[in-house]
Amino acid sequence: MQIVRDYQFVPPAARGASAAIGNFDGVHLGHQAVIDIAREKGREIGAPLGVVTFEPHPREYFAPDAPPFRLMNARARAHRLETLGVDILHELNFNAALSALTPEEFARRVLKEGLGLSHAVVGRDFRFGKGRAGTAEDLARLGRDLGFAVTIADLVALPEIGEVSSTAIRKALSEGRPRDAARMLGHWHRIEGKVIGGDQRGRELGFPTANMSIDGLHPPRFGIYAVKAEVLEGPHKGEYGGAASIGLRPTFGGDHPNLETYLFDFEGDLYGTPLSVALVEYLRPEEKFESLEALSRQIGEDCDRAREILADA
Repeated sequence: MQIVRDYQFVPPAARGASAAIGNFDGVHLGHQAVIDIAREKGREIGAPLGVVTFEPHPREYFAPDAPPFRLMNARARAHRLETLGVDILHELNFNAALSALTPEEFARRVLKEGLGLSHAVVGRDFRFGKGRAGTAEDLARLGRDLGFAVTIADLVALPEIGEVSSTAIRKALSEGRPRDAARMLGHWHRIEGKVIGGDQRGRELGFPTANMSIDGLHPPRFGIYAVKAEVLEGPHKGEYGGAASIGLRPTFGGDHPNLETYLFDFEGDLYGTPLSVALVEYLRPEEKFESLEALSRQIGEDCDRAREILADA
């Protein structure tokens, strides 16, 4: 997958895509429906499949001090889009200049002149341009004037859940419902990042963990999870079952949340290695234990339960 970050410097081979446009936080079923339409339109006209998105997320740009809300970082989003068969990812730098463009300027300068899109696909709730003034219908009108086609996709809804949205997924994760989140995502919710150094307490307890930061991400409900982990690079590349803790480690007086994952049947060093951890089921809340022995026993029970769950997941 080719990644382009500046609409003013686009290689000729990266122009002319049939592209889905949006933020694609989570790459959920609604996003996938938009991408599928762009794929089909591209096949009809012989154009590559593209995605146009923004980094940082516009919400981060306008409210940098707001609580973290993203379901995935840019690397994880790109990884997911690549697995969906996207040929060209236009990950545009969202800055003062881009945010100041009117809807008309965005359509002409970015989509037509910069990226040379042949077809654009957006969700019915799509907004664009300065002050989010442009609507999906405005883009369709501008596309007709500028010479590129626009398709407006209907929103996706699921029985017993309702409309699929990043907001609804965040709510499910906050409430410890990763399976409901997965139904809306069309895949397990994953946290991706490089393994960082920890305090080695897991190793002392007999359960060495791979530690990862969740800074900048919407925090799922703190507690213990059954997980599926994928080592993305290196000699240990592959998939593993595991149990993970997300939170503050109250037994040890932690004050900064992170993700600690114990991989079943694994031996090796993962420091600095990219890891993708999928949340499968919430097991229990965080708990402060009176002794390390009690904590170790509970971790063993958590691992046994996680193995049972993963056997059927």
